[in-house]
Amino acid sequence: MLLCHAGDVSAYDGVVVVIPALDEATRIADTVAAARSIDVVRGVVVVDDGSRDETAQRAAEAGAEVVSHDRRRGKAAALETGAARAAAHDGWGDLPLVLLDADLQATAAAAAPLAEPVLSGDADLVIGLLPRAPGAGGHGFVVRLARDGIAQRTGWQPTQPLSGQRCLTRSLFDAVTPLASGFGVEVGMTIDALRHGARVLELPVELSHRVTGSSLRDQLHRARQYRDVRRALRGR
Repeated sequence: MLLCHAGDVSAYDGVVVVIPALDEATRIADTVAAARSIDVVRGVVVVDDGSRDETAQRAAEAGAEVVSHDRRRGKAAALETGAARAAAHDGWGDLPLVLLDADLQATAAAAAPLAEPVLSGDADLVIGLLPRAPGAGGHGFVVRLARDGIAQRTGWQPTQPLSGQRCLTRSLFDAVTPLASGFGVEVGMTIDALRHGARVLELPVELSHRVTGSSLRDQLHRARQYRDVRRALRGR
């Protein structure tokens, strides 16, 4: 499939932010407000992925357009739902998408640089490189699996292969769907984007969110990440 490269969208005057959210009532309002403060943002879509708290209400009160899943369907489905809502909105259909996590809070305003290379025509996909968070408890085995897997399949080695903070053209998003399931969504997206001839950049951004520690719950989270990344790589 031939992509419309970023140069074809340089006339666009803004982007739409898509935020998948699950049980983020205490953080989502600040994240939405910060995202809406970015000059080039024309709208924010929050997809409430079956939350059991007031995530949807808080997001709507903060000014987001909210779509709710009646049950948890996962990040890939939430991103696809959000992109579909953006496409259906008058004036948003062809705008590039900025994908952000729901727990960024006020730091979401620092996502602005992600959009610049896409809007200027210099990139099709920009991946945010986050500062290393103090207290991060990861052992790096999931990152190594993802980084090596992407490099083996595309020849390009990412710095932060699991970063979910991204901006990409609408045509590229459509080209890489359906997205890989679970925690493999970013790895699958990167591989598929490169195989479609996309120009991919990594860009440092001052974003921060919750840190995965070293508790049993956190270790189980990493095990699920490893499983999903392996699944995404195996399918590619």
